[in-house]
Amino acid sequence: MKAVALVLFVQITLCLLNSAFAGRDFYQILNVKKSASTNDIKKAYRKLAKELHPDKNKDDPDASTKFQDLGAAYEVLSDPDKRKTYDRCGEECLKKDGMMDHGHDPFGSFFGDFAFHFGGGDPHQHDTPKGANIVMNMFVTLEELYSGNFVEIVRNKPVLKPAAGTRKCNCRQEMVTRNLGPGRFQMMQQLVCDECPNVKLVNEERTLEIEVEPGMIDGQETRFVAEGEPHMDGDPGDLMVKVMQTPHERFQRKEDDLYTNVTISLQDALIGFSMDIIHLDGHKVTVTREKITWPGARIRKKGEGMPNYENNNLHGNLYITFDVEFPKKDLDDTEKEDLKKILDQASINRVYNGL
Repeated sequence: MKAVALVLFVQITLCLLNSAFAGRDFYQILNVKKSASTNDIKKAYRKLAKELHPDKNKDDPDASTKFQDLGAAYEVLSDPDKRKTYDRCGEECLKKDGMMDHGHDPFGSFFGDFAFHFGGGDPHQHDTPKGANIVMNMFVTLEELYSGNFVEIVRNKPVLKPAAGTRKCNCRQEMVTRNLGPGRFQMMQQLVCDECPNVKLVNEERTLEIEVEPGMIDGQETRFVAEGEPHMDGDPGDLMVKVMQTPHERFQRKEDDLYTNVTISLQDALIGFSMDIIHLDGHKVTVTREKITWPGARIRKKGEGMPNYENNNLHGNLYITFDVEFPKKDLDDTEKEDLKKILDQASINRVYNGL
Protein backbone atom coordinates (compact mmCIF):
# COMPACT_ATOMS: atom_id res chain seq x y z
CA MET A 1 0.00 0.00 0.00
CA LYS A 2 2.87 2.36 0.85
CA ALA A 3 4.42 1.72 -2.58
CA VAL A 4 1.12 2.51 -4.33
CA ALA A 5 0.72 5.70 -2.29
CA LEU A 6 4.26 6.74 -3.16
CA VAL A 7 3.66 6.22 -6.90
CA LEU A 8 0.46 8.30 -6.71
CA PHE A 9 2.30 11.06 -4.85
CA VAL A 10 5.05 11.16 -7.50
CA GLN A 11 2.49 11.29 -10.33
CA ILE A 12 0.56 14.12 -8.70
CA THR A 13 3.78 16.03 -8.06
CA LEU A 14 4.86 15.64 -11.69
CA CYS A 15 1.46 16.85 -12.90
CA LEU A 16 1.71 19.91 -10.67
CA LEU A 17 5.23 20.64 -11.88
CA ASN A 18 4.18 20.26 -15.52
CA SER A 19 1.32 22.69 -14.93
CA ALA A 20 3.66 25.16 -13.27
CA PHE A 21 6.10 25.11 -16.20
CA ALA A 22 3.43 24.98 -18.90
CA GLY A 23 2.81 28.73 -18.69
CA ARG A 24 -0.46 30.52 -19.22
CA ASP A 25 -3.64 28.76 -20.34
CA PHE A 26 -4.41 30.72 -23.48
CA TYR A 27 -7.67 28.87 -24.14
CA GLN A 28 -8.92 29.81 -20.70
CA ILE A 29 -7.80 33.43 -21.13
CA LEU A 30 -9.83 33.68 -24.35
CA ASN A 31 -12.63 31.57 -22.88
CA VAL A 32 -12.75 29.22 -25.88
CA LYS A 33 -12.60 25.46 -26.29
CA LYS A 34 -9.49 23.71 -27.59
CA SER A 35 -11.47 22.79 -30.71
CA ALA A 36 -12.33 26.45 -31.41
CA SER A 37 -11.92 27.61 -35.00
CA THR A 38 -9.75 30.59 -35.95
CA ASN A 39 -12.87 32.70 -36.44
CA ASP A 40 -14.11 31.74 -32.97
CA ILE A 41 -10.77 32.84 -31.51
CA LYS A 42 -10.91 36.16 -33.36
CA LYS A 43 -14.47 36.83 -32.19
CA ALA A 44 -13.57 36.00 -28.59
CA TYR A 45 -10.53 38.26 -28.71
CA ARG A 46 -12.47 41.16 -30.21
CA LYS A 47 -15.15 40.89 -27.54
CA LEU A 48 -12.75 40.59 -24.59
CA ALA A 49 -10.44 43.34 -25.86
CA LYS A 50 -13.33 45.78 -25.62
CA GLU A 51 -14.05 44.68 -22.06
CA LEU A 52 -10.47 44.44 -20.75
CA HIS A 53 -8.78 47.43 -22.36
CA PRO A 54 -6.85 49.34 -19.64
CA ASP A 55 -8.42 52.67 -20.65
CA LYS A 56 -11.79 51.20 -19.78
CA ASN A 57 -10.63 49.62 -16.49
CA LYS A 58 -8.53 52.33 -14.85
CA ASP A 59 -9.58 51.21 -11.35
CA ASP A 60 -8.23 47.69 -11.88
CA PRO A 61 -4.48 47.49 -11.04
CA ASP A 62 -4.21 44.24 -13.02
CA ALA A 63 -5.90 45.63 -16.14
CA SER A 64 -2.66 46.04 -18.08
CA THR A 65 -1.50 42.50 -17.23
CA LYS A 66 -4.85 41.01 -18.23
CA PHE A 67 -4.77 42.87 -21.52
CA GLN A 68 -1.21 41.70 -22.22
CA ASP A 69 -2.23 38.10 -21.46
CA LEU A 70 -5.15 38.48 -23.83
CA GLY A 71 -2.87 39.79 -26.58
CA ALA A 72 -0.42 36.93 -26.06
CA ALA A 73 -3.26 34.37 -26.18
CA TYR A 74 -4.55 35.81 -29.44
CA GLU A 75 -1.06 36.02 -30.93
CA VAL A 76 -0.48 32.31 -30.35
CA LEU A 77 -3.90 30.77 -31.01
CA SER A 78 -4.57 32.78 -34.18
CA ASP A 79 -1.33 31.53 -35.74
CA PRO A 80 -1.59 27.85 -36.91
CA ASP A 81 2.12 27.09 -36.38
CA LYS A 82 2.33 28.70 -32.94
CA ARG A 83 -0.94 27.06 -31.89
CA LYS A 84 0.34 23.63 -32.93
CA THR A 85 3.51 24.11 -30.87
CA TYR A 86 1.53 25.45 -27.90
CA ASP A 87 -0.89 22.49 -27.99
CA ARG A 88 2.07 20.11 -27.99
CA CYS A 89 4.14 21.49 -25.12
CA GLY A 90 2.80 24.81 -23.85
CA GLU A 91 4.07 28.38 -23.68
CA GLU A 92 7.57 27.40 -22.53
CA CYS A 93 8.24 25.64 -25.84
CA LEU A 94 7.20 28.77 -27.73
CA LYS A 95 9.64 30.85 -25.70
CA LYS A 96 12.47 28.36 -26.24
CA ASP A 97 11.84 28.36 -30.00
CA GLY A 98 11.66 32.18 -30.08
CA MET A 99 8.08 32.14 -31.32
CA MET A 100 6.65 34.61 -28.79
CA ASP A 101 6.61 38.09 -30.34
CA HIS A 102 6.18 40.34 -27.34
CA GLY A 103 6.14 43.40 -29.56
CA HIS A 104 3.15 42.11 -31.48
CA ASP A 105 0.16 44.45 -31.48
CA PRO A 106 -2.95 42.60 -32.69
CA PHE A 107 -5.03 45.64 -31.79
CA GLY A 108 -3.39 47.78 -34.44
CA SER A 109 -4.56 45.96 -37.58
CA PHE A 110 -7.59 44.19 -36.20
CA PHE A 111 -10.05 46.78 -34.98
CA GLY A 112 -12.26 49.51 -36.28
CA ASP A 113 -14.92 51.63 -34.60
CA PHE A 114 -13.83 51.83 -30.97
CA ALA A 115 -10.05 51.62 -31.23
CA PHE A 116 -8.35 53.61 -28.47
CA HIS A 117 -11.42 55.72 -27.64
CA PHE A 118 -12.47 54.32 -24.27
CA GLY A 119 -11.78 57.58 -22.44
CA GLY A 120 -14.31 60.31 -21.90
CA GLY A 121 -15.18 62.90 -24.51
CA ASP A 122 -16.01 62.75 -28.18
CA PRO A 123 -13.37 60.82 -30.18
CA HIS A 124 -14.23 62.81 -33.30
CA GLN A 125 -13.45 66.24 -31.80
CA HIS A 126 -10.06 67.48 -32.95
CA ASP A 127 -8.16 70.61 -31.98
CA THR A 128 -5.73 70.03 -34.83
CA PRO A 129 -6.54 69.80 -38.56
CA LYS A 130 -7.58 66.42 -39.85
CA GLY A 131 -7.21 64.67 -43.19
CA ALA A 132 -10.16 63.57 -45.27
CA ASN A 133 -12.09 60.41 -44.44
CA ILE A 134 -12.14 57.57 -46.95
CA VAL A 135 -15.29 55.54 -47.56
CA MET A 136 -14.82 52.06 -49.02
CA ASN A 137 -17.62 49.69 -50.01
CA MET A 138 -17.04 46.06 -49.01
CA PHE A 139 -19.39 43.63 -50.74
CA VAL A 140 -20.40 40.62 -48.64
CA THR A 141 -22.76 37.70 -49.09
CA LEU A 142 -25.93 37.03 -47.12
CA GLU A 143 -24.20 33.91 -45.78
CA GLU A 144 -21.48 36.09 -44.24
CA LEU A 145 -24.06 38.41 -42.70
CA TYR A 146 -25.82 35.37 -41.21
CA SER A 147 -22.83 33.49 -39.78
CA GLY A 148 -20.20 36.22 -39.54
CA ASN A 149 -16.77 36.26 -41.15
CA PHE A 150 -13.38 37.96 -41.08
CA VAL A 151 -12.21 39.73 -44.23
CA GLU A 152 -8.68 40.99 -44.84
CA ILE A 153 -8.12 44.07 -46.96
CA VAL A 154 -4.72 45.31 -48.10
CA ARG A 155 -4.28 49.06 -48.37
CA ASN A 156 -1.42 51.15 -49.74
CA LYS A 157 -1.47 53.93 -47.17
CA PRO A 158 0.51 57.19 -47.57
CA VAL A 159 2.50 57.72 -44.38
CA LEU A 160 4.44 60.83 -43.34
CA LYS A 161 8.20 60.23 -43.00
CA PRO A 162 11.02 62.65 -41.99
CA ALA A 163 12.78 64.41 -44.85
CA ALA A 164 15.71 66.80 -45.16
CA GLY A 165 15.23 70.52 -44.59
CA THR A 166 12.36 72.50 -43.10
CA ARG A 167 8.95 73.62 -44.29
CA LYS A 168 6.35 76.22 -43.49
CA CYS A 169 3.65 74.65 -41.30
CA ASN A 170 0.64 75.46 -39.14
CA CYS A 171 -0.16 78.37 -41.41
CA ARG A 172 -2.96 80.63 -40.20
CA GLN A 173 -4.50 84.04 -40.79
CA GLU A 174 -3.72 86.59 -38.07
CA MET A 175 -4.76 90.21 -37.67
CA VAL A 176 -1.88 92.70 -37.62
CA THR A 177 -1.89 96.48 -37.18
CA ARG A 178 0.04 98.65 -39.69
CA ASN A 179 0.99 102.30 -39.36
CA LEU A 180 -0.16 104.16 -42.48
CA GLY A 181 1.13 107.54 -41.38
CA PRO A 182 0.82 110.05 -38.57
CA GLY A 183 -2.26 109.11 -36.56
CA ARG A 184 -3.43 106.50 -39.10
CA PHE A 185 -3.53 102.75 -38.46
CA GLN A 186 -5.11 99.82 -40.29
CA MET A 187 -5.99 96.26 -39.18
CA MET A 188 -5.05 93.70 -41.82
CA GLN A 189 -5.06 89.93 -42.22
CA GLN A 190 -1.70 88.32 -42.68
CA LEU A 191 -0.66 84.72 -43.34
CA VAL A 192 1.62 83.53 -40.53
CA CYS A 193 3.45 80.17 -40.64
CA ASP A 194 5.78 78.25 -38.37
CA GLU A 195 8.97 76.46 -39.37
CA CYS A 196 8.69 72.68 -38.98
CA PRO A 197 10.92 69.72 -39.85
CA ASN A 198 10.30 68.64 -43.42
CA VAL A 199 8.30 65.47 -44.15
CA LYS A 200 7.46 63.41 -47.20
CA LEU A 201 4.69 60.95 -48.02
CA VAL A 202 5.71 57.30 -48.47
CA ASN A 203 3.30 54.54 -49.46
CA GLU A 204 3.18 51.61 -47.03
CA GLU A 205 1.21 48.41 -47.49
CA ARG A 206 -0.99 47.60 -44.52
CA THR A 207 -3.35 44.68 -43.90
CA LEU A 208 -6.56 45.44 -42.04
CA GLU A 209 -8.86 42.74 -40.73
CA ILE A 210 -12.58 43.54 -40.75
CA GLU A 211 -15.13 41.49 -38.86
CA VAL A 212 -18.43 40.97 -40.64
CA GLU A 213 -20.58 40.51 -37.54
CA PRO A 214 -23.73 38.34 -37.65
CA GLY A 215 -26.81 40.46 -38.23
CA MET A 216 -25.04 43.50 -39.69
CA ILE A 217 -27.32 45.43 -42.02
CA ASP A 218 -26.74 46.60 -45.56
CA GLY A 219 -24.88 49.92 -45.50
CA GLN A 220 -23.54 49.56 -41.93
CA GLU A 221 -20.14 51.17 -41.44
CA THR A 222 -17.03 50.20 -39.50
CA ARG A 223 -14.61 53.03 -38.67
CA PHE A 224 -10.84 52.55 -38.68
CA VAL A 225 -9.39 55.52 -36.82
CA ALA A 226 -6.44 57.34 -38.50
CA GLU A 227 -6.48 55.06 -41.56
CA GLY A 228 -7.75 57.79 -43.92
CA GLU A 229 -5.94 60.53 -45.82
CA PRO A 230 -2.92 62.07 -44.05
CA HIS A 231 -2.68 65.75 -43.15
CA MET A 232 0.70 67.47 -43.31
CA ASP A 233 0.00 69.60 -40.23
CA GLY A 234 -2.52 67.43 -38.38
CA ASP A 235 -4.01 64.00 -37.88
CA PRO A 236 -4.95 61.47 -40.56
CA GLY A 237 -8.61 61.03 -41.40
CA ASP A 238 -10.52 57.81 -40.80
CA LEU A 239 -11.28 54.87 -43.06
CA MET A 240 -14.99 54.01 -43.22
CA VAL A 241 -15.70 50.50 -44.48
CA LYS A 242 -19.33 50.17 -45.57
CA VAL A 243 -20.90 46.71 -45.70
CA MET A 244 -22.84 46.17 -48.94
CA GLN A 245 -24.91 43.01 -49.31
CA THR A 246 -24.82 41.27 -52.68
CA PRO A 247 -28.14 39.88 -54.05
CA HIS A 248 -28.87 36.29 -53.06
CA GLU A 249 -30.25 33.70 -55.44
CA ARG A 250 -32.66 32.10 -52.93
CA PHE A 251 -33.34 34.47 -50.05
CA GLN A 252 -34.38 38.08 -49.70
CA ARG A 253 -33.78 39.97 -46.48
CA LYS A 254 -36.09 42.54 -44.89
CA GLU A 255 -34.66 43.72 -41.57
CA ASP A 256 -34.23 40.48 -39.54
CA ASP A 257 -36.71 38.43 -41.62
CA LEU A 258 -35.91 36.24 -44.61
CA TYR A 259 -38.21 35.54 -47.56
CA THR A 260 -38.02 32.79 -50.15
CA ASN A 261 -40.22 31.15 -52.79
CA VAL A 262 -40.63 27.42 -53.31
CA THR A 263 -42.21 25.77 -56.36
CA ILE A 264 -44.12 22.53 -55.73
CA SER A 265 -45.98 20.21 -58.07
CA LEU A 266 -49.76 20.20 -58.35
CA GLN A 267 -49.71 16.72 -56.85
CA ASP A 268 -47.84 17.93 -53.74
CA ALA A 269 -50.12 20.95 -53.55
CA LEU A 270 -53.17 18.67 -53.38
CA ILE A 271 -51.99 15.76 -51.23
CA GLY A 272 -49.28 17.35 -49.06
CA PHE A 273 -45.51 17.02 -48.94
CA SER A 274 -42.38 17.17 -46.80
CA MET A 275 -39.21 18.92 -47.91
CA ASP A 276 -35.97 20.43 -46.60
CA ILE A 277 -34.77 23.96 -47.34
CA ILE A 278 -31.02 24.46 -47.02
CA HIS A 279 -30.41 27.54 -44.88
CA LEU A 280 -27.59 30.08 -45.20
CA ASP A 281 -25.28 28.19 -42.82
CA GLY A 282 -26.10 24.78 -44.28
CA HIS A 283 -28.61 23.56 -41.68
CA LYS A 284 -31.91 22.15 -42.94
CA VAL A 285 -35.31 23.72 -42.35
CA THR A 286 -37.99 21.01 -42.66
CA VAL A 287 -41.34 22.03 -44.13
CA THR A 288 -44.25 19.58 -43.88
CA ARG A 289 -47.77 20.13 -45.25
CA GLU A 290 -50.59 17.63 -44.87
CA LYS A 291 -53.29 19.81 -46.36
CA ILE A 292 -53.89 21.54 -49.67
CA THR A 293 -51.45 24.30 -50.55
CA TRP A 294 -52.80 26.94 -52.90
CA PRO A 295 -50.64 29.12 -55.18
CA GLY A 296 -49.35 32.10 -53.23
CA ALA A 297 -49.83 30.43 -49.82
CA ARG A 298 -47.25 31.59 -47.28
CA ILE A 299 -46.05 29.90 -44.11
CA ARG A 300 -43.83 31.25 -41.35
CA LYS A 301 -40.93 29.42 -39.69
CA LYS A 302 -40.33 31.24 -36.44
CA GLY A 303 -36.72 31.93 -35.46
CA GLU A 304 -35.29 30.89 -38.84
CA GLY A 305 -34.53 34.41 -40.03
CA MET A 306 -31.42 36.55 -39.62
CA PRO A 307 -29.70 36.97 -36.24
CA ASN A 308 -30.34 40.31 -34.57
CA TYR A 309 -27.22 42.50 -34.66
CA GLU A 310 -27.61 43.71 -31.07
CA ASN A 311 -28.44 40.25 -29.69
CA ASN A 312 -27.39 37.27 -31.81
CA ASN A 313 -29.52 34.95 -29.68
CA LEU A 314 -32.61 36.53 -31.24
CA HIS A 315 -33.58 35.66 -34.82
CA GLY A 316 -36.20 36.93 -37.21
CA ASN A 317 -38.62 34.71 -39.11
CA LEU A 318 -38.39 32.85 -42.40
CA TYR A 319 -41.40 33.34 -44.71
CA ILE A 320 -41.92 30.75 -47.45
CA THR A 321 -44.28 31.50 -50.35
CA PHE A 322 -45.41 28.58 -52.51
CA ASP A 323 -45.78 28.54 -56.27
CA VAL A 324 -47.61 25.60 -57.86
CA GLU A 325 -46.39 24.11 -61.12
CA PHE A 326 -49.26 22.72 -63.16
CA PRO A 327 -48.78 19.65 -65.39
CA LYS A 328 -47.99 20.48 -69.00
CA LYS A 329 -49.50 17.41 -70.64
CA ASP A 330 -53.13 17.32 -71.82
CA LEU A 331 -55.62 15.02 -70.11
CA ASP A 332 -57.74 12.57 -72.08
CA ASP A 333 -61.50 12.29 -71.55
CA THR A 334 -61.24 9.42 -69.08
CA GLU A 335 -58.66 11.28 -66.93
CA LYS A 336 -60.83 14.38 -66.97
CA GLU A 337 -63.85 12.45 -65.73
CA ASP A 338 -61.78 10.75 -63.01
CA LEU A 339 -60.42 14.12 -61.89
CA LYS A 340 -63.92 15.57 -61.70
CA LYS A 341 -65.01 12.73 -59.44
CA ILE A 342 -61.99 13.15 -57.19
CA LEU A 343 -62.26 16.93 -56.83
CA ASP A 344 -66.08 16.97 -56.74
CA GLN A 345 -66.25 20.67 -57.61
CA ALA A 346 -68.85 22.44 -59.68
CA SER A 347 -67.61 24.80 -62.40
CA ILE A 348 -67.20 28.35 -61.08
CA ASN A 349 -66.94 31.18 -63.57
CA ARG A 350 -66.31 34.53 -61.92
CA VAL A 351 -65.30 37.77 -63.56
CA TYR A 352 -63.54 40.33 -61.38
CA ASN A 353 -60.96 43.04 -61.80
CA GLY A 354 -58.40 41.75 -59.32
CA LEU A 355 -58.76 44.66 -56.87
